[in-house]
Amino acid sequence: MQKLWKYLLVSPVVCSTLIFAGSAFPQETPATSQTRQTSQPLLIASPENKAENLYQNQVMAQITSVSQLSDVQPTDWAFVALQSLVERYGCIAGYPDNTYRGNRPLTRYEFAAGLNACLDRVNELIATATSELVTKEDLAKLQKLQEEFSAELATLRGRVDALETRTAELEANQFSTTTKLQGQVVAVVSDVFSEGSVDGAEITDKNTNLGARARVEFVTSFTGQDTLFTRIQTNNILSPDIGTPEGNLFFAGEDGTNDAFIDALFYAFPLGKQTEVKLIANGGAADDLTNTVNLFDGDGAFGALSTFGTRNPIYNQIGGAGLGITHEFSDKLALSLGYLSGTANDPSPKNGLFDGGYGALAQLSVKPSDRITIGLTYINSYKQPLLTGSNAATFANLASSQGLEYVAFSSNSYGIQASFSISDQFVLGGWAGYTTSRTLSGNRGDVDIWNYAVTLGFPDLGKKGNLAGIIAGVEPRVTSSSVAGLAEDDDTSYHVEAFYQYKVSENITITPGVIWLTSPDHNDNNDDVVIGALRTTFSF
Repeated sequence: MQKLWKYLLVSPVVCSTLIFAGSAFPQETPATSQTRQTSQPLLIASPENKAENLYQNQVMAQITSVSQLSDVQPTDWAFVALQSLVERYGCIAGYPDNTYRGNRPLTRYEFAAGLNACLDRVNELIATATSELVTKEDLAKLQKLQEEFSAELATLRGRVDALETRTAELEANQFSTTTKLQGQVVAVVSDVFSEGSVDGAEITDKNTNLGARARVEFVTSFTGQDTLFTRIQTNNILSPDIGTPEGNLFFAGEDGTNDAFIDALFYAFPLGKQTEVKLIANGGAADDLTNTVNLFDGDGAFGALSTFGTRNPIYNQIGGAGLGITHEFSDKLALSLGYLSGTANDPSPKNGLFDGGYGALAQLSVKPSDRITIGLTYINSYKQPLLTGSNAATFANLASSQGLEYVAFSSNSYGIQASFSISDQFVLGGWAGYTTSRTLSGNRGDVDIWNYAVTLGFPDLGKKGNLAGIIAGVEPRVTSSSVAGLAEDDDTSYHVEAFYQYKVSENITITPGVIWLTSPDHNDNNDDVVIGALRTTFSF
C-alpha cells in the first residue's frame, strides 16, 4: 500500500491536492462514480479525446523550484506554501505543460489522498536522517490533519483495495487488448391484420410469427485510429408475401434458418487527416459507405421497422465487397465514393470483382448548419434486379424463359435526402429517388422508376432516448416502360408507417409499430394491407 501512495504522490490526480492550494482531480465521488458500456454501432471515445486523456495522464518530473510552474506567481496567496512544500518536502509535481492548475475544486477524499502523500514524504525524510527539516510544530500540525481526515483516508484505502481487486480480475479475464466485443439480438413479432386479396390471390401470410436476428461483432483497432470490423450473424426473420413493390418488408434472412455466417467484414483506416479508406471484404452496404441522411436508419434494429422506412430504396442497388473512400473537405462538406460487387468472390466467366454485378456510388453530403443535412446521391449499377417488385409475375416469366434467376438491368439512380432538425424534439426529413434502367438481355427496353417519402421524427418523446416516427411515401413505382410485356404502374400504392421506440434501459428497447399499405403492388384492385409489429432489441 505504501508503494501505491508513493505513486499517487507524483500522479497528476494527486499532485495538486495538498492543503495549501486547490486540486487537479476530476470531480467524482463514490456516490456519483458510475461506469457503463454502450452498444452499435458502438460509441467509443474519439481519437482526439483519447489523445487528451493520454496527455492528462502524463506527469512532469518532480520539480525542484516553484518557479517551474508557469501558472503560479509570487503574488498568489498560496505561493509561500507551495514553495515550502517544494523546497522542504519535495512532494509537489506539475503537469507536462509546466502548470499546476491549483484553482480547481477539491473534494475531501482528494484532499486526504494528497495529505497522505505528503505524510509519506515526511516519513521518508525522517528515515533518511533529515529530521532537522521537520519541526515539532510541523509534526503537530500534520498529526492533527491526519486525525481530522482519518475517516476519509480509511474510506479511500478501501476504495483503492477494491479497485486493485477489480483491475486484477479484468486483466485476468479481459477478452482482448485490441478488440471490443459487442452484440445485438433483434426479435420481431408481426402479423397481417387485413382480409382480402393481392393480385387475385387471397392473403394467406397472416399468421402471427416470431423471428429473430442475432449479431456478434468484433471491433478491433491496432493503432487507435483504424478499425477491423467483423460481424457474425444469424437471421430467421421472414417477410409476409403481401405485394410490397420493394420486396422484403423487413430486414429478412436469406432462407429463414438459424445458420450463422460472417455477415460483414471490413477494415477502415485514415489516409491523412480528412480521408478515410474502407476495404470491404464481405456484406458491404450503402450505409457502410456514406451517410444515408435518415434519422430512422437503424439497420433494422432501431428506428424504422420496414426496409422502405430505413433509407432511400436507391441505396439497395449497391452491396457486396469492394472499396469505399470518404473525404471531408470541412465539417460542412464531405464526398463519399464506393464500389461494391456481389460476385467479387466468383472466378467464373462474367463474374468476379469487375466483370459481374456491381454498384458504384458517389454522394456529396452537405451540412449547411448543425440542424440541416443534405445528401446528393448517384448510383450506377450493373446486372442488378429492377428496383421495384411490381409486375413481379412478368419478371418471373421473362427470367424463366431465358433460364435466368432474375432479369438483369443496368441502372442509373439519382437521389436527394434531407434532414432538418426544427427543434431538439422534432426532426423533419425525407427523400426522393429516380432510377432509369435498361434490360441487358431478352426484351430490350428502358424503365423509369420513382419513389419518395416524408418522415417526421420525435426524439426523446416521453423519456430521453425514446424515438417516435411517422413515415409516409410511395415505394418504387414504374412510371414509364418500353420493355415488351412490362407495364407501367397506373395506380399508386402508399406506404404509411408509425412506430414508438421505447428505451427500457441502456441495453433494451421495445418498438411497437404499424404499417399500412394502400393498393399493394401499385394496383387498386388489391385490398389494403395493415401489418402490426413489435420489435425488441437487446444490445451489449
